Amino acid sequence: MKTVGYAAKSQGSELTEFAFERRDLRNNDVEIEILYCGLCHSDLHAVRNDWGGSRYPLVPGHEIVGKVKSVGSDVKKYKQGDTVAVGCMVDSCQSCDQCDNNEEQFCREGMVGTYAGKDRETGDMTQGGYSKHVVVREEFVLSVPKSLELSRVAPLLCAGITTYSPLHKWGVKKGSRVAVIGLGGLGHMAVKNAVAMGATVTVIGRSESKKEDAVELGAQHYLVSTNDDEMKKSQSAFDVIIDTVPVKHDLSIYTVLLDIDGALIIVGQIGPVEELNTVPLLMGRRQVAGSLIGGIAETQQMLDFCGENNVLPECEMINIDEINTAYERMEKSDVRYRFVIDMESLSA
Repeated sequence: MKTVGYAAKSQGSELTEFAFERRDLRNNDVEIEILYCGLCHSDLHAVRNDWGGSRYPLVPGHEIVGKVKSVGSDVKKYKQGDTVAVGCMVDSCQSCDQCDNNEEQFCREGMVGTYAGKDRETGDMTQGGYSKHVVVREEFVLSVPKSLELSRVAPLLCAGITTYSPLHKWGVKKGSRVAVIGLGGLGHMAVKNAVAMGATVTVIGRSESKKEDAVELGAQHYLVSTNDDEMKKSQSAFDVIIDTVPVKHDLSIYTVLLDIDGALIIVGQIGPVEELNTVPLLMGRRQVAGSLIGGIAETQQMLDFCGENNVLPECEMINIDEINTAYERMEKSDVRYRFVIDMESLSA
């Protein structure tokens, strides 16, 4: 099936229009006409090969919302016209212990990424959502609650589940004391999800600059990490800390803020952090952990939760031909808080 998208043709190149082919529908496939696609910082890293191993041409995009255009003969759950979504993965082995446990992101054979992944049958590189159409295995297609404003749903498929999953797995509920380090694309979703779960939420920033935004998003408190007095008063104050900082940083200034048995969960930085002082961990049975998106069942749970509680990201809509400018702005954190591409702006 011929389609068109925007791709990086080589490392360091700008994204430009790119005609390519999607695979023919297999019996268990769903063909989706893409309506909206969110921009994730991971897209920028992949395009620029910051993590190594990128292959080109590369069509990014793993925050996809669209309408079902056609389905394979064995598809039972979806039909033409349904509103659906696709997140960060499009396949897995479906038979290992992790897939059986609805944790496909930890598939023992490796989950297949929505873009820059390897198709399990053909070995071809998967291409993402900056395009008109996508073909996805039925088990990795998600239903979108009708109550949600469709143009703002896409970032839930990455930023939403990345922050919902650790809050859910660490048992955040009414009365939980949650802190969120950093108020960007991930951080603002962590705040919204935690507030909707009933938690008392504190945003931690390096300055007062985002205090007003934090309160508008629902946070009850704001803590300046460079204020030694404030930090000292906040020792043992939190049950869960969600760390969304995307660069190397010092965790030890935050672990002392955890109460006994508290957890600091890293969802931002992929790579090294500063040397960690283990004293606060040992003296309070505190833990530092990491979290990676969520399985398909949990992602659907997240979408349903957002539908029930009207949890949506703050978005700026762009046309596809603004993508390179959006990348430049994203690198400077000049967006409140997520870009979404209106795919109608891409010519067929």
